[in-house]
Amino acid sequence: MNEFTHFDARGHAHMVDVGEKAVSHRVAVAEGRIRMQPETLQKVREGNHSKGDVLGIARIAGIMGAKRTGDLIPLCHPIGLSRAAVEFELEDDAVVARATCEVHAVTGVEMEALTAVSTALLTIYDMCKAVDRGMALEGVRLLEKHGGRSGSWTAPDRQGDS
Repeated sequence: MNEFTHFDARGHAHMVDVGEKAVSHRVAVAEGRIRMQPETLQKVREGNHSKGDVLGIARIAGIMGAKRTGDLIPLCHPIGLSRAAVEFELEDDAVVARATCEVHAVTGVEMEALTAVSTALLTIYDMCKAVDRGMALEGVRLLEKHGGRSGSWTAPDRQGDS
C-alpha cells in the first residue's frame, strides 16, 4: 500500500470502487482500553454501578457501532456483517475492549472492528463519567486482519516484534 485509495487522480475524495473485487471471508480484530480510577473499575467489576451492567451495555453498543460503521464513516462501504463480537478484559486500572468482526464480502471489516471498540469504550465512559471524568481512552488499534487481496496482517508486537 503506497497511496491513499480514497482520493482520485485530481485529489478529490471518493468512495473506492470495489465492484471488481472477489468475495472472500474477511476477519478483523481490534482493541483499545479505557483507564480509570481503581474505585470506578471496582464498580464496573462488581456490576453494581448505579446505571446498571456497564460491560453488558458497552458490549451491545460496540456491536451496534460495528453494524452502523458505513453510516458513521463517510467513505466506508456499508456491509452485512456475519459476526460482530465484543469482549472485555479487566486490568488493574483499565478495561480492555477487543472486537472481532467477520464478513463474506468484497471489502474488509477493519473499520467495523475499530468502530466497535471505540463505541464500546465511549459507552463505558458515558456510563461512568459521573464518578470519574478523568478516564482516558487509549491504544485503539487494529490487531489483525485476514482475507481479501492483501491477505493476512498482524500488528508487529503481536508477532513478537517490538
